[in-house]
Amino acid sequence: MKNIIIFGAPGSGKGTYSDMIVEKFGMGHISTGDVLRAEIKNGTELGKIAKGYIDEGQLIPDSLMVDILASTYDRQPKGCGVIFDGFPRTIAQAEALKTMLAERGDDMGLMIELVVEEDVLMARLLNRAIEQGRADDNKETIQKRFDVYRTQTAPLSEWFAKEGIRHTFAWSELKTKEGMIEAIFQTVEQANK
Repeated sequence: MKNIIIFGAPGSGKGTYSDMIVEKFGMGHISTGDVLRAEIKNGTELGKIAKGYIDEGQLIPDSLMVDILASTYDRQPKGCGVIFDGFPRTIAQAEALKTMLAERGDDMGLMIELVVEEDVLMARLLNRAIEQGRADDNKETIQKRFDVYRTQTAPLSEWFAKEGIRHTFAWSELKTKEGMIEAIFQTVEQANK
């Protein structure tokens, strides 16, 4: 099974679709947020270093994040493929991930890009805030996250296109979660034939 990078703006459904893909294909799932929290909680050497940056209010350097992901990746069952959720977010991170995987004789596999209009995303995130009581999902914060995505992360889509692994799924065309997942499943199956 090929590795998958799931890519999209905040609220596009990365976690939801990752869970469905994992269930259908029996893949591993590496969510950078979950991995970081686990490394810190478990008091690993990498977790202690990461906590030092976080406690100082600094971003974790790409090299450290890749080391943490490599450690997690190496613990995954071989041959099942892994979904990377929340990483990479920049071209430098994508290049570092590509190198890390190549060192293990693996590649990125395919990138699944979820394209959803910002007004739909805003409504989803505001609804999530109500349902889950998430204080970080307010209009002002969401707009800032969209701005960061547009300026720092979205340009990565073209990098994946040049790598020949980008597969785009647009909400405006597929209209339902079921339509999106059916199209995504077909693409994953085709890529693994």
